[in-house]
Amino acid sequence: MTNESENKKPGFQFNIIKDDPLTGHKGQNIGAISLENIAPVYIDMETQETFIDMAGLHARAEVEKRVKWVTEKSEVEGEGQKEYWIVWVAVERMNIGPVYAGVAACYQMVNKERRRGYKLMHEHVNMLDHAMKGKISIEDMDDASKSSLKKFLQNHNQEIWDNSEDLKKMLENH
Repeated sequence: MTNESENKKPGFQFNIIKDDPLTGHKGQNIGAISLENIAPVYIDMETQETFIDMAGLHARAEVEKRVKWVTEKSEVEGEGQKEYWIVWVAVERMNIGPVYAGVAACYQMVNKERRRGYKLMHEHVNMLDHAMKGKISIEDMDDASKSSLKKFLQNHNQEIWDNSEDLKKMLENH
């Protein structure tokens, strides 16, 4: 019988942790990624229903469950398809108070009848990274979805919206 540790690939590994990576650890978890201030906001492109599903941080949101992810959109298209924007929203505390610092959107399509989902994983990872770095990347979104995102973020927390000048400018016509 082989030793499981021998089968693991060597190289860099990191942990995704909930709280501050350095709190009480004295050097452990340096370089860990904290997702404490990130939320995945989903927008149903047909109905414009907008909601947060924290399980989306690990691709386990309700809309993503029970599908096999494929990179061929044609396998998902057809009767039963549903299109979504997943918008990674990062909140940071600044001198003026909390702000929506990073907001980045990526597309996905799910067909529960076919048990298939389409998304480009590297795009989702890159957009999550953009949001974590305080970038706003929503230019690919359609106008209706931008309007839904704006309304959702305003209703979620008006103070944060009021402090988020860059995002307000980007969405002022929606």
